[in-house]
Amino acid sequence: MKTAILGDGGWGTTLSILLHRKKHDVALWGAFPDYVEFLKKKRENQKFLPGIKIPKGLKITDSLKEAVEGAEVVILAIPSQYMRGILEKLKPLNVKDAVFVNVAKGIENGTLKRMSEVIVDVLGEVKFATLSGPSIAREVAIGIPTTVVISSYDMALAKEMQEFFRTETLRVYTTNDLIGVELGGSLKNIIAIVAGINDGLGFGANSKASILTRGLVEITRLGVAMGAKKETFSGLSGIGDLVTTCISPYGRNRWFGEEIGKGKKLSEIQKETEMVVEGVATAKSAYELAKKYKVDMPITEQVYNILYHNKNPKEAVVELMSRQQKAE
Repeated sequence: MKTAILGDGGWGTTLSILLHRKKHDVALWGAFPDYVEFLKKKRENQKFLPGIKIPKGLKITDSLKEAVEGAEVVILAIPSQYMRGILEKLKPLNVKDAVFVNVAKGIENGTLKRMSEVIVDVLGEVKFATLSGPSIAREVAIGIPTTVVISSYDMALAKEMQEFFRTETLRVYTTNDLIGVELGGSLKNIIAIVAGINDGLGFGANSKASILTRGLVEITRLGVAMGAKKETFSGLSGIGDLVTTCISPYGRNRWFGEEIGKGKKLSEIQKETEMVVEGVATAKSAYELAKKYKVDMPITEQVYNILYHNKNPKEAVVELMSRQQKAE
């Protein structure tokens, strides 16, 4: 199938290589012409996926029109806060017949919309699905066995995309709980930041286990309030993705949190990296969603205050530990 992958970060690059190996006609699009030229020459994404060769037959372009022309599948590997802008550019390019697969994990600031909602908001009623789960790009790229989930309200489409992405090392499950899958993938990044703060402060396994466990409670609580199925958060896009992101040395949100735990400020870290740390923007959206749905999310609230009000991480930990005792 002719496939356009929009976004030349680590995950977009990995998926392009994966689908190229499956003999799909793949075009990888990047937003920055200079870096696209670099990728064409070096055939290696040294910024976001170093050490992994990009096959010669895989097309790389900085032209959206060229990338999506005739595409049957358009994969959106764009950071969530830039998604709407790219979709607006896609709108006049006659792409409404394509299947759109979102792989971004975030919630739009301001509107508080999930990525599938942003897609429909801009493009109208198109065919779409979301791919999520515990999938560190580097591990997938080198063929480490990985399981993910594809979600759509249209289960026939979900099953079609299940086969589209499936390889010998990538197993794909299906679900119709689009809300749960998108929220699980997005909200876990906030908890990963806290897991990183835990590492930066020099705390251990006991405290990290608490973060993951109580973080999952928060994610589930908000998800159910927003219409998701509780059991989804016990699956790949919930606890699966949460565990991977919180423990992997390649998890950018965990890394970011570690830098915060070591005493660096948000603005300082953002100047030092070209990577988009999705959990930073998502923390703001999640904080506002918790208020909107009247859901208690103490960990998320503390992350929000650390990032946006310069709260001392150690003070945040003390406040979390000093909360009123209650039943689990």
